[in-house]
Amino acid sequence: MVIPSIGGYMSYLTSISVTESISIENGVTQLQKSQEILERRMAEVEGFTRQLAVNQELNVLMNERDNETNVYGIWRTMRNVLTFGQTNDFLQNYYIYLANYNLILTPGSSYRPEHYYSNFNYKDLSLQDWTKEVLEKTHRSEIKPLSDYVSRGMQTSVITYMQSLPLDSFNDSSPAVAVVIIDEKVISSLLSGLTERYGGWVHISDAKGNTIVLQGSDEQKMAHMTADSDFDQNKVSQFYEDDLVITTRSDSNGWVYQTGIPRPILMENANKIKQMSIQITGGTLIIGLIVGLILAYRNSAPINHMLSVMKEQFGKEEASTKNEFDFLSGNIANMITKNKLLETELNRQLPLVRDAFLKRLLAGEFKTHDEILTAAEQVGISLQQNSGYVGIVQINGYAGMDSVEILNELNASRLLLKQSLSDLGVDVLMTDMGSDKVVTLFFSKEEETNKAYEAENITQILENLAQYVFNEYRITTQAGFGDLFTEITEVSLSFDQAKQALEYAVYMNKKGIVWSSEAQNENTTYYYPLDTEQRLISTIRAGELEEAKRIVRAIVAQNMEQRELSMEMKQQLVGEIKGTFLKLLDQKAFTEYPDIESVKRRVIDIGSSERLEMIQTEFFVIMEELCGLIANKKKDIHIQIIKQIKEYTVENYSDTELSLYRVAEQVERPEKYISQLFKEVTGVNFSDYLIKVRMDQAVILLKDSRYTVDEISLRVGYNSSHSFRRAFKRLIGVSPSAYRQSIDE
Repeated sequence: MVIPSIGGYMSYLTSISVTESISIENGVTQLQKSQEILERRMAEVEGFTRQLAVNQELNVLMNERDNETNVYGIWRTMRNVLTFGQTNDFLQNYYIYLANYNLILTPGSSYRPEHYYSNFNYKDLSLQDWTKEVLEKTHRSEIKPLSDYVSRGMQTSVITYMQSLPLDSFNDSSPAVAVVIIDEKVISSLLSGLTERYGGWVHISDAKGNTIVLQGSDEQKMAHMTADSDFDQNKVSQFYEDDLVITTRSDSNGWVYQTGIPRPILMENANKIKQMSIQITGGTLIIGLIVGLILAYRNSAPINHMLSVMKEQFGKEEASTKNEFDFLSGNIANMITKNKLLETELNRQLPLVRDAFLKRLLAGEFKTHDEILTAAEQVGISLQQNSGYVGIVQINGYAGMDSVEILNELNASRLLLKQSLSDLGVDVLMTDMGSDKVVTLFFSKEEETNKAYEAENITQILENLAQYVFNEYRITTQAGFGDLFTEITEVSLSFDQAKQALEYAVYMNKKGIVWSSEAQNENTTYYYPLDTEQRLISTIRAGELEEAKRIVRAIVAQNMEQRELSMEMKQQLVGEIKGTFLKLLDQKAFTEYPDIESVKRRVIDIGSSERLEMIQTEFFVIMEELCGLIANKKKDIHIQIIKQIKEYTVENYSDTELSLYRVAEQVERPEKYISQLFKEVTGVNFSDYLIKVRMDQAVILLKDSRYTVDEISLRVGYNSSHSFRRAFKRLIGVSPSAYRQSIDE
């Protein structure tokens, strides 16, 4: 009976060891994944500030010295710059402080620092301290630790990322500061898997020990643990009090990530095994004692009965060959093995994911440059250059063959072709296209800025490749290359050109490389992608006539210069463009236009048989009318805003606090925008208009002898009668007293 007891005890110890090992491994993995996600988000925040640093419009504002002249620049910056960070939930709340304007720009509005502070402030910083430590100080990727924060009356805790602009600001002050406010709840949501799974706590601190995120515990407990000499900060895992504490440290910023798993949760499975082991072992001992007593009287029959009972406990198939310890160890080892196999399988799938990215890039499925870079980073592809060439290399001699043997031979040939490129030392991205083609992406090098030189270099590489694979494997190839793409978003266009060049090479039986510029065969299809149509519609809706004309010119140039369309294809192209304009005219922005039906008829009547230049001119005339309609609508809106400003000014001229800022709040527009708009529409500055309104009212009051000049100055919005007299004389030409005297005479 001693052997089953020892076996049960060893089984319990093994369960504790294995459970602890698995929990530590899972905890470290989960903590590292959360660390990677958080650091990637913070890197995106840093990247966002670097984009701001190179933004031309923001740089113009930072260097502006006359803060009354660039209202449109601030408005455009608010529209373009302060809205492109919405793909990261860490960028939900941020602002830019312009020192020369003493102005804070946010995605929704602009503020004076004191007005911004009244709505958004740190509980531990006064207005003066906040201005000094955040707005007027130079920051270099600086992070303010977790602080209590008030956002429009709501209490929360935030960390703050601060970066001075431009990036080379080495003085005590900088032209601008970009500030990103990250709510602790947003960061905590990335770590919820740790606390929800184990019911423990998570603590993130910076290199100085300041708390960044704390979830599931409190500052006092963390400070006590850090100060305790029994707690080793350098250990990845250790037990402290009643928790298993896992610690990792970031190599990039020195942040310390810690999570605590309660011992009861950690040992839950082990305790179940413990109870089972106690029950089985205890039962076995009891049975053994009983059997021992019976053996003194009845030989060994009870022992056989006990063995049959244990077999029932461990299973009929395995219990006969395995004891309890082996059974438990075998199952846990099997689970660990499967986990390793899963990790290996994920790494094995990475080439397939990279191949899918390249195919999406070639197909033009990505919408923006940033989306392409993000996807490339996810699959481990570095896209440092924006320009290059797309080419297609075809293995000759297999056209129309699709048997299993041929496909297997082509698979081997493609692998040999790609391996040969690597053996030649060529740094190129490659993916398969069909069974007999390989697509290659050659990116330009910084020192090779000459287009002709690059084309010659690629030609030489492909000639060397063709010679190499023929000599080594008797494989013959043809290749087609598109024109140089200067933006990564233009890869799909270069790919289409490469396909056309290859088709031409095959058709004309040309050996070696054929560039798209050499392919003179007649194209049977026109060029008018969906994204170009959407850009044309949105541009006309915005009233941007010149940009709309540029898009139409590009469409016509692409189909006239790059393609030799048949008459039927040209008619279909014109029909597609006419359809675009008809869809545009059915949108709400134009349906209220009285002559909408006339414009539709003009679109329908455009003849498809005319030359594309003439058709382009007709579309330009229609676009001018539509963009003019949008411009008139904008003008009506501007007139309405000016009317609202004048009415508010007439009603509140007696308020000594009336200013352009107050008026801007009333009409819900930026202050600089209102100033420039008022000047453009009325021809005078708002301050001059306000003085005129006050002086007109003062003239009326001066005709009434009941009020003194000092009383009139207060009634028309002046705290100082001296300022009133000076303004009155400057506008009317005489002093208030002289004007009243002239009336009396």
